[in-house]
Amino acid sequence: MKTPDIQFPRGVESRFGDSPEQVALELAEAVSDFLSKRLAEAERVSLVVSGGSTPLPFFSALSCKELDWSRVDVLLADERWVEEADPASNTRLVKEALLQHNAAAARFLSLKQAGATPADGLDAVKAELAGLSLPLDVVILGMGNDGHTASLFPDAEELPHAMDPDCRDTVAAMTPLSQPQKRITLTWPVLRDARFIALHLKGSDKLDTLKKALETPDDVMAMPIRAFLKPGLQVFWSP
Repeated sequence: MKTPDIQFPRGVESRFGDSPEQVALELAEAVSDFLSKRLAEAERVSLVVSGGSTPLPFFSALSCKELDWSRVDVLLADERWVEEADPASNTRLVKEALLQHNAAAARFLSLKQAGATPADGLDAVKAELAGLSLPLDVVILGMGNDGHTASLFPDAEELPHAMDPDCRDTVAAMTPLSQPQKRITLTWPVLRDARFIALHLKGSDKLDTLKKALETPDDVMAMPIRAFLKPGLQVFWSP
């Protein structure tokens, strides 16, 4: 495969593969290796994942890795405020696709709690995450073609709070006008400070979005993904 023509900032590592399956295997290997090293140093480690169809082969590969999964806390970077039985639930997706095989022993921390809205359930979500050690160990992000990542949407009125570099909240309620569901998301400082951050993408449209993001990298409110295009990021992409 011809290497895509895209110039990342210095310190951003790109891994381009020929197929989603190949890239998923490479990402699973990288995450497994990192978690294994962290488990040798820490009592518990954290793994933050994103929903959607792109990570499915990654979930499948990672779930079979031989780790002490009983010491791994798994959570989503964000979630739609829907019940687990809803087809839009990423909680259900993670339980069905990742928390299987060896990974079934992991502890899942749910961003969806009781409450009619994310704002109503915010305290319950914070309580669910109270025992989570920071900084996070591994964060796997996705990206929409509007430049959002997690549920850091450009058209959400709560974005300035969630993107505030000094925000002390772990999570924030989000109500993006472009989306049919209200959302809950980890805030930018929490995601930003993770020890290992990967951006997992598929398709030429995502490369076009990245190129647009890199044209004016400082305008993070217009495309929040720009806040992550910094040294230390690893980009995993397949056609």
